[in-house]
Amino acid sequence: MSDHQHHIKWFRDSSPYINAHRNKTFVLYLGGDAMESANLSNIISDIALLNSLGVRLVLVHGAVPQIDRQLEGLSKSWEMLDGKRITTPELLKDITETIAGVKANIEARLSMGLVNSPMHGSSINVISGNFVKAKPIGIVNGKDFHNTGSTRRINRDAIRQQLDNGAIVLISPLGYSPSGEIFNLDSISLAADVSIALTAEKLIYFSSEGGIRDQDGNVISELQTDHAAAMSMNPSEEQLFSLTCRACHSGVNRCHIVSYAEDGALLEELFTRDGSGTQITRVSYEQIRKATPEDVPGIIELIAPLEEQGMLVKRSRELIEAEIDQFTVIERDGLIVCCGALNVFEAKGELACLATHPDYRNDNRAEQLLSSIESRARKLSLSSLFVLTTHSAHWFVEHGFIEGEMSELPDSRKSLYNYQRNSKYFRKPL
Repeated sequence: MSDHQHHIKWFRDSSPYINAHRNKTFVLYLGGDAMESANLSNIISDIALLNSLGVRLVLVHGAVPQIDRQLEGLSKSWEMLDGKRITTPELLKDITETIAGVKANIEARLSMGLVNSPMHGSSINVISGNFVKAKPIGIVNGKDFHNTGSTRRINRDAIRQQLDNGAIVLISPLGYSPSGEIFNLDSISLAADVSIALTAEKLIYFSSEGGIRDQDGNVISELQTDHAAAMSMNPSEEQLFSLTCRACHSGVNRCHIVSYAEDGALLEELFTRDGSGTQITRVSYEQIRKATPEDVPGIIELIAPLEEQGMLVKRSRELIEAEIDQFTVIERDGLIVCCGALNVFEAKGELACLATHPDYRNDNRAEQLLSSIESRARKLSLSSLFVLTTHSAHWFVEHGFIEGEMSELPDSRKSLYNYQRNSKYFRKPL
C-alpha cells in the first residue's frame, strides 16, 4: 500500500472516532517534564487539532522541574515529606511566578498561527481563572505544610460555560481559599479531580514511559481497574494507575496514559483501535457476547472477503438476520473483529461462519470465540460440536477436533450439505 493510500485508509478508519469524540470533554495533563520535551510543539498542534474537531478540552499543567530549577538558582530548597512538597510562605512567591511563566508559555503556543505550520488557520481561545478552590493540607506528623493544599471544589459550571463557548480551559496547579490564600497543589492529582468534577469522557496523562509496561518492558494496551493486585509497577506507574482508577470509579468513562516524547502518540491513542499507550477502564472495551440485529452489517463486512475467496459459504443478509441469535461475536471498540455461529442439529452443534478480522488474527481471538461457543453448546446439553471446512482443517485439529465420516452428519444437516464444496467433516466431543 502506498503512503497516499495508507493516509486515505487511516483517515477513513478514524472517522468513527471523530464522530464519537465530538462535543465530548477530555481532560489532558501535561507535566512540567512534558513542557520541556522536544515533542511539545507537536503535542500543542495535536491539541489544536482536537479543538478544531469539536472536542471540549481542559488542559491541566504541572511545573515541578521548572520550580526546582528556579529555586536551585536562588539557592533555596523545597522540602518534601511523604511524597508531598512543603510550600512555605517564603517559597510561595517564587513558585507562583514560575507557574505563571509555564502557563504563559502554553497560552503563547496555543495562540500561534504561522503560515506553513500545523497551527495555521487555528483561532483558539484559552481561558484560565480561579476555577479551583483549595484547602490546606495542614500539619501532618507534626510538620506544617503551610501553603501546600488539596482540592476543595472545582467550579465545574464556570468551566463548562467556557467549554460551551469553544474555549480551551487551562488550569494551573494553584488553588484559592475563600479567605484569599493561595495554595500549591499536586498537579497530577488535580487533573483527576477536574475530570471527576466534570464527569469527563476521558482523562489523558502524558508520561515519559508512554503507558504502563509489562515485565518485558512492553506497553500494556488495556487495563481494567481491578488489575492492580496482579501488576508490578514502579512508583510513577502506581500513582497514575491509582488516579485513573479513582477517576473511572467516579464517572470518567476512560483514562489513558500516553507518551509525551513520541510524535503522534495522542492521535494514535484516540483515533485507532489499538492506540499507542495504556487505556484504563472499569470494564474491557473488547467483549465476547451474543450477537444482536445491530451487528448484522459488521458481520457481513467481516465475512465478505472470506466468502469471495471461497473459504466460507455465501450467506445473504436475510439469512444472517434470520439466524442472528445463533451468532457470537467479539466486539472491539465498536468493530466486530471475530464472529461464529452455533447451529443445532439433533443434539449436535455445528460451528459455522467462524471468521476473524485480518488485523486481529494473531491474538487468539478465534480460540476465545471457540471456547465461548463450546460453553454455549454445553449449556444446551449438546453432545458434540462439528464443523465442515475446506481450508482450516489443521486449525481445527489443533483445537481438539477429529476428522470423521460424512455419514456421521445429522440427517437434518445432510440434506443441506453442498457436495460441490467437498468440505471435510470434523467433530469434537463435549
